[in-house]
Amino acid sequence: MGSVIAPEEVPALAGASGVLADANRFLGELTLYLKPEDRTLLRAAFLFSETAHRGQIRRSGEPYISHPLAVATILTQWKLDAQALAGALLHDVMEDSGISKLELTDKFGKTVAELVDGMSKLDKLEFENKEEAQAENFRKMLLAMARDLRVILIKLADRLHNMRTLDSIRPDKQRRIARETLEIYAPIANRIGLNGIYRELDDLCFKYLHPHRYEVLSRALKAARGNRREVVTKILEGIRTKLAANHIAATVYGREKNLASIYRKMQEKHLSFSEVLDIYGFRVIVQDVPTCYLTIGALHSLFKPIAGKFKDYIAIPKANGYQSLHTTLFGPYGTPIEVQIRTADMHRIADAGVASHWMYKSGDEGFSDVQKKTHQWLQSLLELQSESGDAVEFLEHIKVDLFPDQVYVFTPKGKILNLPQGATCVDFAYAVHSDIGDRCIAAKINHELAPLRSRLKNGDQIEIVTAAHARPNPAWLSFVTTGKARSHIRHFLRTLRFEDSVLLGERLVNQAFSALHQEKPVAQDAWERYLRESGDKSREDVLADVGLGKRLAVVIAKRLLQLAGQWSEDVTPGRKPAAVTIRGTEGMSIQFARCCNPIPGDPILGFVKKDQGLIVHTHDCPVLSKNRADADKMIDVEWDPEVSRLFDVTIRVMASTVRGTLASVAAAIAEAEGNIAAVTMTDGQETGERHNMIQFTLQVANRAHLARIMRSIRQLQAVYRITRVRG
Repeated sequence: MGSVIAPEEVPALAGASGVLADANRFLGELTLYLKPEDRTLLRAAFLFSETAHRGQIRRSGEPYISHPLAVATILTQWKLDAQALAGALLHDVMEDSGISKLELTDKFGKTVAELVDGMSKLDKLEFENKEEAQAENFRKMLLAMARDLRVILIKLADRLHNMRTLDSIRPDKQRRIARETLEIYAPIANRIGLNGIYRELDDLCFKYLHPHRYEVLSRALKAARGNRREVVTKILEGIRTKLAANHIAATVYGREKNLASIYRKMQEKHLSFSEVLDIYGFRVIVQDVPTCYLTIGALHSLFKPIAGKFKDYIAIPKANGYQSLHTTLFGPYGTPIEVQIRTADMHRIADAGVASHWMYKSGDEGFSDVQKKTHQWLQSLLELQSESGDAVEFLEHIKVDLFPDQVYVFTPKGKILNLPQGATCVDFAYAVHSDIGDRCIAAKINHELAPLRSRLKNGDQIEIVTAAHARPNPAWLSFVTTGKARSHIRHFLRTLRFEDSVLLGERLVNQAFSALHQEKPVAQDAWERYLRESGDKSREDVLADVGLGKRLAVVIAKRLLQLAGQWSEDVTPGRKPAAVTIRGTEGMSIQFARCCNPIPGDPILGFVKKDQGLIVHTHDCPVLSKNRADADKMIDVEWDPEVSRLFDVTIRVMASTVRGTLASVAAAIAEAEGNIAAVTMTDGQETGERHNMIQFTLQVANRAHLARIMRSIRQLQAVYRITRVRG
């Protein structure tokens, strides 16, 4: 056979006859489904990879070529095309052997080179820490995967072989790789429907993260096989007999649950191994969908079903395309029996997911439902990437979306959406469309108004109410669960904060010019020279840094004057600059300190805090007094005479314990045109005190408005004392 490798062609493998035999088996029987010219390509790729890795040895002592060969062999079980298999054989040559992408393109074509490049790490770039490097490598791989799904299939096969051969490295490194696999790669395998790989990775991670528990549980499971064989045989015979009596042709078999899932069940339900009765599941494979439902009826008449334990994943498939009927029955001796019923096609998809019917076509024509769902998920990755601030944030969003637990909800038109467990109305709004999420103001769950933070349940019908001028609320970040919602909100806030910071930075720089006796703005060429000198992209970037407290306005102003030729060392900042006017509508770049809650009419002072912008305090704020040493960060600020917004302020009222006091105080506040945002009360009768303590958060226009409210409250006979609460 032309594709077989002769020993003299690879003299370096003379002492590794097992590797050479594996190579010939791969190029022979395992790739018989390919065309002869494709197998010629694979032969060339193997020889090229063997030459590139010659002299490199794995920790296990095997020649390095054994690893890419094993990865390509794993991929043959999905009947992947020659380009993917060549990419697997070559996946480490760029990273470990210095082969360029251009050289791979010349020898094996652009597609193979792109696959290998998608697998190669970013070792040549500088990163601040290991976490950032890992996140950036992962981001690159996922973006390559969004362009071509074969990248992640190669990566998962690569990770599976590495996990299978993890014994030869240090225990601390074993744990690190296993944890990364458990957090990222196993969930991705589950997300795209590769359940066989998911279960094996899950067990291997358990083995290396909890080696002693793995050994104990493994021994217990082997012992249980003999003890429970009789029960399993009885159940299998009962199912087969019942189905035959109902003229249902089916393949029935029992399967042992993987160790990691048994261990998780023991942890979640606080059970010992002997108390976990359902370590075996049973699977029934039938010819078509109607027979699935006939089978469930037959089984429910054989063994009683456990209430609430029936799930129909045929009518509503999982996000990864998985379809089956699930039921749990009371078996012999009270043993719970978990049964999955599916067709042969469903069984193939359940094990291999998107790889189960491999095809590459332009556009979506000919795509299966599984491939369409995977394609949509991959496109959402590109959307997350464009909005995430950095690689670490991107990885955080991806991890959120990889959790397998799902809830299935309906749009008003009956379309089904699957969301992670714990998803809220805001998550639903962003899942429908990013514009709906940005503009949502209210929601209806099953035709009844509900808060936007309400958690959704299976079967809920959701309707989102929008407004043209609405925008995302920062508070949403405290309860949304999906990566899409979180990234959209953060992207909006980042953009808004940048714009607000630029405006504040400009005001602070102009104030610094005023202090340096320079009334006219400097010429544009001074700014251009400053940008070339500092390496900043734009003037807005510099002003945003000033607004966020990352740079001092006076230093920027002084340098600009020097570059413009308008600076003299004799000029000293002597004149007090004009104060920055606070209107209360500046946005996110100006914040009002929670320690003193300033309101219009209070004497105020600004403090520029790094990454937070300008924080406005009252003059006598104790927190501000601790920062007096940073005088260059203190900014004179004053209230605009025409402030139109309302400000939160807290007052504490001591009043008698007679009935109706709270209502009287609330009425007095309303009479003085005050608005109550929140109220808490300590009942004096319960605490043994002679009075009640009532704390109100009020919304007031200014200090005079607050004084009017407090006078109105003081006139009540039941009130002993009233004070304004600072912080």
